[in-house]
Amino acid sequence: MAVIGMDLGGTKLAGAVFDASGAVIAEDTTLLEHRTGSDVGTLVVAALNRLMAQVPDVQAIGIAVPGIANTKSGHVWVPNIPGWEDYPLREEVRAALSYEDVPVLIEADRACAIMGEAWHGAARGCRNAVFLTVGTGIGAGIMVDGRVLHGAHDIAGAIGWLALGEPWDEKYRACGHFEYYASGEGLARHARELLRARPAYAGALRDRVPDALTAHDVFRAYDSGDEIAMAVLARAIALWGMAAANLVSLVNPERIVFGGGVFGPATRFLADIGREARRWAQPIAVTRAEFVASSLEATAALHGAGYCALRATSPA
Repeated sequence: MAVIGMDLGGTKLAGAVFDASGAVIAEDTTLLEHRTGSDVGTLVVAALNRLMAQVPDVQAIGIAVPGIANTKSGHVWVPNIPGWEDYPLREEVRAALSYEDVPVLIEADRACAIMGEAWHGAARGCRNAVFLTVGTGIGAGIMVDGRVLHGAHDIAGAIGWLALGEPWDEKYRACGHFEYYASGEGLARHARELLRARPAYAGALRDRVPDALTAHDVFRAYDSGDEIAMAVLARAIALWGMAAANLVSLVNPERIVFGGGVFGPATRFLADIGREARRWAQPIAVTRAEFVASSLEATAALHGAGYCALRATSPA
């Protein structure tokens, strides 16, 4: 028996065929190359067909998307793909399959990430855990008593909108206060704000074109002791710690797994994040929660999509 997991990211589509034990039988990766709308749907279908051609006895398909996945309708909202405001992804995939009885499961990538880590990663053995993903944006896959939380409208875990400071500002409306400063894009955004606010600053980031500044530039400047980079990451560490504290107090997890492209280079700050979290969190719960880095790294959501598909083949 085999299942397919797919992870649709901001720049690429990754797919894999898993056997019942979770071993990868075949893989496929395709760049999005700025595709939009139905062109991305066509890309998903083409990748599925390539994988199914390699392993024809596929029993189920799981697809992770970076946004909101309506688990009942199969429609998705993916803000980074123009034309995917209410895209009928499951309907399109089913219409293109040669086997109509193959289940197709669509999940948010944050939900898939915690399932992947619980299946084969850093949350293995946990029934209560959180995957805090920090990349271009911020989200959380939350598992309580062995079940992933979806919420009333499949939006649970959209923690970029956590309110971690006041006063409210119009600039937080699109992505939330937490994400505005502490996502990958947020690190670069905050650095740009400080560059504008400190005209006398003459450090390494001054030579960068502001609109081209990235989180990678901030980390590289931090390593050289740059004052703006240090201020940006000090604020991010505080916010990551506050968010983790709120999740600990709310969910009482055994583990919080930090992943996404920023963790990565921010993994070095886990001890600092833990110290900050202990200042804010419920004192007993936080001493019993482990803060760990993802062990699946970039493949967490892909493994979770595979697990989601495998679960669909099991008797209820």
